[in-house]
Amino acid sequence: MKIIFRIHAIERMFERGIEEADVLRIVEHGKIIEEYPVVTPYPSCLALGYEKEASRPIHVVYATNGDERIVITVYRPDVGKWNESFDKRVEK
Repeated sequence: MKIIFRIHAIERMFERGIEEADVLRIVEHGKIIEEYPVVTPYPSCLALGYEKEASRPIHVVYATNGDERIVITVYRPDVGKWNESFDKRVEK
């Protein structure tokens, strides 16, 4: 599997202090919590994982094109918008 980082994702990782190793681990082994099968140009998903050192949750949005994973954006989920497990959006 080849993992490609979009410029936007790299900028967000830098701004938010999120390590590349954590993102790679989430893309490879994270829990997919939302799927977006009709998004263009490639189907994508939202995956949940945790920082290795601090155990803080991280969400990674990535697209799939064959054996490529294209990281679109990366962020720490907002506690006001997600449940306590950070795997379901909170209804408002």
